[in-house]
Amino acid sequence: MIIVQRKFAIIGHKAPSNGDLFLNDLPGLSGRMDVLARAINATLFLSHGIRRDSQIIVHLTGGDKPPRRVMFDGSELGGVRPDERSISGHIKSIIKTKLPPVGIWKNVSSGIYQSGGGIEITLKEWEEENVSIYVLDKNGSNLQMKKHEKIGFLLSDDVPFTSEEYNVISKYKKISLGEKWLQGQSCITIIHHLIDSS
Repeated sequence: MIIVQRKFAIIGHKAPSNGDLFLNDLPGLSGRMDVLARAINATLFLSHGIRRDSQIIVHLTGGDKPPRRVMFDGSELGGVRPDERSISGHIKSIIKTKLPPVGIWKNVSSGIYQSGGGIEITLKEWEEENVSIYVLDKNGSNLQMKKHEKIGFLLSDDVPFTSEEYNVISKYKKISLGEKWLQGQSCITIIHHLIDSS
């Protein structure tokens, strides 16, 4: 039996990379952190457990500071509850700390890491790990699931990819989950189902 390692990366265009988060206003003052927290939940949490074969990197690119990446790795994760406030609380603590160098992953707690850099660094790392990379795009082709040992999916938050981001991701295959724009956490859940049932 092939164990498919699932990797997800999501860009938070308004989520601050430095400073503070307002846990009582995740959709507003916290730059749609609710969208990122739901994506983390969908990637990692089962009804009674954690997907140990999955990880997600959230890219915090909002504000005027350099971008920050936060990785939640299901193979090691512990001490995180699945609700949006708890997940966002971990990110809140991280963005108050010094930004690590680009490409250097610093362990924060069990299964949580942070690093500097943007989506181009994540994609480079995935390529070095021989990850099969797909970009979720409503206008992409239908998803044809194949058995890969490592498979990665890139998605945006509640806004489309920017033109600069499209330049970075243009060489990767675009896949669609249907004609309607779906929320990120729904896309992740569908992908898990397709892989689980293939």
